[in-house]
Amino acid sequence: MKNKITYLASAVLFIFALLTLFLSSAVIFDLFGIRAKEGNYVLFIVWSNFISSILYLFAAYGFAKSKKWTVKLLSISTIILITALIGLFIHINSGGIYETKTVGAMIFRITVTVAFSITAYFTIQKKIK
Repeated sequence: MKNKITYLASAVLFIFALLTLFLSSAVIFDLFGIRAKEGNYVLFIVWSNFISSILYLFAAYGFAKSKKWTVKLLSISTIILITALIGLFIHINSGGIYETKTVGAMIFRITVTVAFSITAYFTIQKKIK
């Protein structure tokens, strides 16, 4: 059962990583006119998502191979995203422009990352010990 959960989590995380990588790099490098469609994006949020997407790709591999460092990668990604969210709140409170959907998207991304971290801990870390 844990093997199925591990492979399912790996596949979902891989898809989530590719989607995040595509969207964040499209904004950073202005691909396909996505930057204009995003409106008032906050660049450091986009960069934190980009970095997290790379960590997600490695973590997806770690899930598939049951590597114990998967939890560490996802924890690092969580810390990056929480730090970026705190930075976003500072940005907002100092009058910076932003899209309202960014706050919700960051909360969603942090929640998903924490869920993957917990899943990795209970399916990989506990299995190894």
